[in-house]
Amino acid sequence: MKFAIIKERKNPPDRRVVFSPEKLAEARAQFPQAEFVVESSDIRVFPDEAYRELGFTVTDDVSDCDVMIGVKEVPLEHLIPNKKYFYFSHTIKKQPYNRKLLVDMLHKNIEMFDHETIVKQSGARLIGFGRYAGLVGAYNGFRALGLRDKLFNLPKVETLADLNEVKAELDKITLPNIKILLTGTGKVAMGAKEILDHLKIKEVSDALYLTSQFTEPVYVMADVMEYAKRTDGKVGDKWEFYKDPIGYESNFMPYAKETDYFIAGHFYGNNAPYMFTRDDAKHPDFRINLIADISCDIDGPVASTIRPSTIANPFYGYDPQTESEVAFDANDAITMMAVDNLPCELPKDASEGFGDMFLEHVIPAFFNGDERGILKRAKITTADGQLTERYKYLQDYVNGQ
Repeated sequence: MKFAIIKERKNPPDRRVVFSPEKLAEARAQFPQAEFVVESSDIRVFPDEAYRELGFTVTDDVSDCDVMIGVKEVPLEHLIPNKKYFYFSHTIKKQPYNRKLLVDMLHKNIEMFDHETIVKQSGARLIGFGRYAGLVGAYNGFRALGLRDKLFNLPKVETLADLNEVKAELDKITLPNIKILLTGTGKVAMGAKEILDHLKIKEVSDALYLTSQFTEPVYVMADVMEYAKRTDGKVGDKWEFYKDPIGYESNFMPYAKETDYFIAGHFYGNNAPYMFTRDDAKHPDFRINLIADISCDIDGPVASTIRPSTIANPFYGYDPQTESEVAFDANDAITMMAVDNLPCELPKDASEGFGDMFLEHVIPAFFNGDERGILKRAKITTADGQLTERYKYLQDYVNGQ
């Protein structure tokens, strides 16, 4: 079987890749029956020469390969019929902007495996860039704080070589006595926690956080059952909430009254209650004035996230009274960081971490009869132009309804 590491063609350019040269060499050593080639790229964080030096063929034509492995969506004109593809298609939530992509893959009899659908039997994700989104998102929030309040001047992550340099920059700053709320317990939240812990910020319990003031910066990590509650007053259940959040309401305001900097690292599912609404943000006791919305659901659970921001211009302000965008450092504004492609700022570390997971979970499935069902669960479209049983719910989306 012949695998191709394909060139990223989406704009803005993405320098990440699924396999670093060293990790691809590891894959070749583990699976000598597989052949790996690399499509030439002038933007990839690892240059073509780094792959050539390890004996890989680097070429402009990968049309003879069986499996195409990329990161971001492939432009329609570059999709090769009758192939297997791995990339983030951003179609499984019926995203309107990518409907044509899914339709085109069906027409071209492409077998699509979305990185997002590579999951355990329980549904938990096996691979992703979540940790790096959390790391960069939390850092960017502190960068906004320093710029806005003229406390310190952290450089952009994209100007730094790697995670070690990011942490070295954080070692130079001193934080004021702020209270920080981090939501979520998954890879994104754990990445953000890594930054908070590196800064030696004290972690406190919910009870202390909600009832006390401190003489040093502190943070609390809140899981979904802390900021959501059942409408009937009974004790909530996290797994019940994930399965069907109807019957739950937000319990976020106690946190909003005690928080200066909110890092949104949670996963937001359909029908889940909003964390705070635009009306909540108008409340005189609403204390939050800085948000790193790593989840970045527009007009969603974080009401002040009115648009995504960009790596080039990561910050904007939200005026709760007028419900409109203002300068990020405007008086009485909530400073927003809502970059939706944060791992792109750490392309080397993110690529190396992703390759570890892909080699552990995905490549073996091609050679062990998919004994763990990973490929079966991940496959969205079939070689004869149909949706798989698991993704039949996308049919009305495909039909344009």
